[in-house]
Amino acid sequence: MSRNASYPIIAREGWPILAGAAVLALVLWALDWDFLALLALIFLVFAGQFFRDPVREAPSDPRAVVSPVDGRVCKVQKAVNPETGEDALMISVFMNVFNVHSQKSPVEGTVERVTYVPGKFFSADLDKASTDNERNAVTVRTPEGRVVTFIQIAGLVARRIVCYAGVGDKLERGERYGFIRFGSRVDLYLPLDAEPRVVIGEKVTGVRTTLAVL
Repeated sequence: MSRNASYPIIAREGWPILAGAAVLALVLWALDWDFLALLALIFLVFAGQFFRDPVREAPSDPRAVVSPVDGRVCKVQKAVNPETGEDALMISVFMNVFNVHSQKSPVEGTVERVTYVPGKFFSADLDKASTDNERNAVTVRTPEGRVVTFIQIAGLVARRIVCYAGVGDKLERGERYGFIRFGSRVDLYLPLDAEPRVVIGEKVTGVRTTLAVL
């Protein structure tokens, strides 16, 4: 069974926060602290939209590398894959607090490596975030033998990276594998001959948008 089947439309990572906000709102309302209760309700709505995890269909083209998250493209350039040391096409997607923060696998394949690196919490749209911030890299080999690395990068207010993928796991394209709390970035390193389908500044939708074609 796909891991996607076990994830509800509101990500489990948000359940404790949503429950706490709901209880707080009810307590404040019962105490007739209406203004504070209203603030708690506003936070509850915000948290609900932040932790939403809608199911989406991937493009039909099996060569398509889909966006792992919602957000804005902040980099499309040649770079060195930090996990393999090889030249690669790097595509980065920056997320703000209003984007869906559930991460989906951009390709189908088998996980060959998972690397967690503790670090700092600079704004995720800065260049140094790729090397200095807390991050978690997943390297996958596709059925065709192509190697793709995607890296979760914590941001200025992000304080928790969650990754459920482990070495040997088989990921479907568009399958949920992780989550980052509040504002962050994902870097993709693709084979150098991959053809980009997005430009810097373009808004993308997780799973639905094709970032590149292998």
